[in-house]
Amino acid sequence: MIHNNIDSETQDDIQILGKIDDFFNQFKIATFLHRCGVRKRHGHSVRSLIMAIFTLPFVGKNFFRGIAINDSLSFGKDAAYDVLKGCNSNWRKLLLGIGIKLYSFFNRLTDEERESVLIVDDSPYDRSRSKSVELLSRVWDHSSGRFIKGFRMLTICWSDGVSCLPLDFSLLSSANAKKRLCENRKSMDKRCCAWQRRQEATIKAPDNLEAMVKRILAAGVQARYLLMDSWFAMPATITALSKYIDVIGMVKKTPKIHYEYNGHRMDLKSIYRQLKKRPGRAKILANAMVTIKGGLPARLVFVRDRRKKDWLALISTNLELSNEDIVRIYGKRWDIEVFFKMAKQHLKLAKEIQCRDYDALVAHTSIVFMRYMFLAYEDRLKTDNRTFGELFYACCDEVSDISFVESLYRIMTLAGNRLKSLGSYCEKTAGAFFDAIMETALQCAGLLEKRKLGSNF
Repeated sequence: MIHNNIDSETQDDIQILGKIDDFFNQFKIATFLHRCGVRKRHGHSVRSLIMAIFTLPFVGKNFFRGIAINDSLSFGKDAAYDVLKGCNSNWRKLLLGIGIKLYSFFNRLTDEERESVLIVDDSPYDRSRSKSVELLSRVWDHSSGRFIKGFRMLTICWSDGVSCLPLDFSLLSSANAKKRLCENRKSMDKRCCAWQRRQEATIKAPDNLEAMVKRILAAGVQARYLLMDSWFAMPATITALSKYIDVIGMVKKTPKIHYEYNGHRMDLKSIYRQLKKRPGRAKILANAMVTIKGGLPARLVFVRDRRKKDWLALISTNLELSNEDIVRIYGKRWDIEVFFKMAKQHLKLAKEIQCRDYDALVAHTSIVFMRYMFLAYEDRLKTDNRTFGELFYACCDEVSDISFVESLYRIMTLAGNRLKSLGSYCEKTAGAFFDAIMETALQCAGLLEKRKLGSNF
């Protein structure tokens, strides 16, 4: 039975609500909410409150229309705000706990040879129309090339190349107090989750990043590489993170960053000028072995920029990877860009609710991330036949047990039945034709078997 109170009129809405209810039951969301301190003092259950907020974009409503002025709900907007603003709610633990459950499900469907990766990136959390949001600051927007009012949403996702799971995030204000437009105004115990989140918000992104990676790996997530763009791929950051996981990233072409190459400290452009390039229209132009901060060896791979007549450079701390593999694996970083676009345009990140409380912003962002997990789960169920479980493997065993000759015999039998249905059918001629084909197939199968036996001795 569905226990949310969103007023759904269409059959599509009923089906969506049913799938969401199954998702909450399958991954025991209510249990996670209780363990992570997401609780309500009295009245309606927390599960029904969170589920009501969770379903809003799937039924075409925002927080105001779906919660604040919805008279059909058995609870008011104050109850919803009370849950979102809770100081003791550990939303990070909740998000990572659900992510680990889904990771375990996806990992069983992922081939061991496929590289699963962690992807780190940040995206602007725009609150340009706000004036008194807690910890609101001026942050740099890479896409528009200007400062905006809001936050930087530092995010780490796990991906196997098919499914993407957002596992952790930090909603960053500015480390520079002069750029913060509003300070912390909420009194709280310094031991609670809300205080810790606020402390993180005023620390630089690279300092948060190491703790986030350690937390995800300690939870049991297995990934071979950490992917990052040029904003994070600084020598000091790469050296710090390489202690836990191999790093692949794009590096900046700047004279301020130097690498040790052939016994000399050189910037990226100087190294590129000394290398011999591949002729023609080769995608990979050159590579070089360098040493970065702390004496860490790394490989630089220079690739052609498809957008303009220029080149780009990738760095890898795994020296055993080929140049082609480094480029191929880095391509998986695009999954986090898809996640950001989906979260903002379709899952209503930073648009659905206009809260001034920092805890409410963290809570709502966590719910948006949970929505994306739900979509990733549903997409995998529809596109991956292995989600059928034992039935899929039984079908695979059945296919593998049928030999080539037996398969050909079945095809010939079906063809004979088809000829009989056409009316003009000479059984003697057709039988001789089919027998000749089967005899030739048996002879070929015998020759192949002899060749296999010969190769084994």
